[in-house]
Amino acid sequence: MRTLVTGAGGFIGSHLTEALLRAGHTVRALVHYNSRGGWGHLADTPAELRARLEVRLGDVTDAFLIRDLAVDCEVVYHLAALIGIPYSYHAPASYVATNTVGTLNVLEACRHARVRRVIITSTSEVYGTARFTPMTEDHPLQAQSPYAASKIAADKIAESYHCAFGLPVVILRPFNTYGPRQSARAVIPTVLTQALAGATEISLGNLDPKRDLTFVEDTARAFLLAADAPGIEGHHIHFGQGAAVSIGELARRALAAVGSQARIAVAAERQRPGTSEVELLLCNASKAKRLLGWEPRVGLDDGLRRTADYLRPRLDQYHAGSYAI
Repeated sequence: MRTLVTGAGGFIGSHLTEALLRAGHTVRALVHYNSRGGWGHLADTPAELRARLEVRLGDVTDAFLIRDLAVDCEVVYHLAALIGIPYSYHAPASYVATNTVGTLNVLEACRHARVRRVIITSTSEVYGTARFTPMTEDHPLQAQSPYAASKIAADKIAESYHCAFGLPVVILRPFNTYGPRQSARAVIPTVLTQALAGATEISLGNLDPKRDLTFVEDTARAFLLAADAPGIEGHHIHFGQGAAVSIGELARRALAAVGSQARIAVAAERQRPGTSEVELLLCNASKAKRLLGWEPRVGLDDGLRRTADYLRPRLDQYHAGSYAI
């Protein structure tokens, strides 16, 4: 089938694009425009897959561009987003423009193109701190950051397009995804790059929050399954391991994966403000198993080792020890 993937040059988007190509599909990939004409992580797409890859540079906030890109596509995967939570405190309007209005542009384009299915990427951050565990899709939505608010709004617009126009929308909510190609702003590459570079002390924010982590290959597989699973239009489906670990424990396991004895230090500037911190996310993935046939295949320690193996020869690209909001 011909597919459109927005955010295709990013962390999850590049893994999904490669998985689609390996499955024999044709991919029209939207990569965020830059003056260098770079493809992001798609620059490393194997040569044998490029014949079925069409890369387009642009921005999801451009409604005219998105409308053109959706033409003749059977399935649209919408992953383009601003995702750095700390930066959303500094530039909330940009999150609304990209995450909320950008999603509206995709939905409207898909409605006019009459696509068979449009898959919207949500996030477990829309739930805020767990009120009950394990969390099902019925958990209340709580906007504890401008980022989360922009994603809740995007989800609700997608839901409205299904109800009002019959658009075949599916909303997928990965719990925290990690793995090769993730940027150094995230906790796992932050720890691993510093440890691999020989740091004796690693600075992190709050060590107490607990997260349910999913390896990126498992996340990409859920997206592939969602393209053809019958009768899931209008559903919100989330997925995760079903186990939560604290940031402190996660850092210790990441250090163990590379044999580092580095000390973990807490830096106040890396903590979220006040009640914005999400203290606990823990997934009940039974709906994903029932509707998609999805279950996680990669455990945390194996995933950490595989991520370290990816980072080890690329430390110069990650500027080990740096941190951007």
